[in-house]
Amino acid sequence: MTNSDSIYTLNFGLVCISSLLFLASFNMLIPELPAYLNSLGGEEYIGLIIALFTLTAGISRPFSGKLTDSIGRKPVMLIGASVCLFCGFLYPVLTTVIGFLLLRLIHGFSTGFSPTAFSAYVSDIVSSKKWGEALGIQSLFFSLGLALGPALGSSIKLYFSFNVLFYSSSLMAFLSMAMIMNLQETLPNKRKFSFSTLKLGRNDIIAKEALPPAFVTLLSYLSFGIILTLVPIWTEHLGAKNKGLFFIVFTISSLFVRFLAGKLSDKYSRTLMISIGLVFLGVSLVLIGTMETLYGLVFGAVLYGIGMGIVSPSLSAWTIDLSYSETKGKAIATMFIALEIGIGGGALLSGWYYQNEITHIPTVFYTCSCAVLVAFLYVALIYRQNKKADFYA
Repeated sequence: MTNSDSIYTLNFGLVCISSLLFLASFNMLIPELPAYLNSLGGEEYIGLIIALFTLTAGISRPFSGKLTDSIGRKPVMLIGASVCLFCGFLYPVLTTVIGFLLLRLIHGFSTGFSPTAFSAYVSDIVSSKKWGEALGIQSLFFSLGLALGPALGSSIKLYFSFNVLFYSSSLMAFLSMAMIMNLQETLPNKRKFSFSTLKLGRNDIIAKEALPPAFVTLLSYLSFGIILTLVPIWTEHLGAKNKGLFFIVFTISSLFVRFLAGKLSDKYSRTLMISIGLVFLGVSLVLIGTMETLYGLVFGAVLYGIGMGIVSPSLSAWTIDLSYSETKGKAIATMFIALEIGIGGGALLSGWYYQNEITHIPTVFYTCSCAVLVAFLYVALIYRQNKKADFYA
């Protein structure tokens, strides 16, 4: 397949819907997992819920990048979705703290594989002149899955049970796989899988050309690890019954922003759009920690959604801009490794500092805003002094 000047094709629609279902599959568990872990007697391990998941996601990224560049985009998408499918059936079986934490490790392989291939696939079927726009639309579907998943998951748990929630997660993964099966492979000269393909050399892990966006990604997504870990608790503390409220609001606020930000990054500059998005992120984190009311949380979620809606597609497009065609998967995987380190680090550190003390939560958000400030200064430095780092500057 060759990429097209038209974004709106059947294959693009299928990969977007599959992205939504895939993200919903594992994110619908997030708001209820702290309570589930507490019911197993593992409340002191709350920070590991996200950290273990992102650990294996990060470890699997180099493999997903190499496989995406060798055996094809479609098989790698299917690997990730199939992990979600099986894990949903295993949660009701492994009902000890150790079993739960082990399953979180296994579950992380899902997001270590599929998103890498999703991004590579989109860049294959769309003209490079519209990468920002296309990735903005696809990330919009990612964001929908990110928000609808927690909201749906909390509703299922409210009216049914944890087991029904876990089985529903498997159903979402199955539907995602159904979309993928109808896609056409885009990698030319793909190779058959062999175990030798899994051998990683020193140059197979990190794409040096993708390090600038990877560094910004790491600092940006520290905040998301914190939000996944502490916002469900903070939301309940502020009086909301649905722990997915923040995710609903932040996703709605990012929907149209993602589409517009992607188009503007195509027309103007990736780093300019990222800088603007980082300002929104930093301000939102300060407000979430300062305004200790439900209205303050909602307002912070709106600004956070705008910030992520700008930053996410611009970072993805910037990474692909800097990548080489034959190692595009490795470049995307490098960015996602940084993303997993950011999310996992944010989750682990915030869970460690929280220690069931609600008054510690605002401090975590203030500290994270400082990391966003560092990212902003780094991007501004690149934008002003090294325009070769941005093909669209």
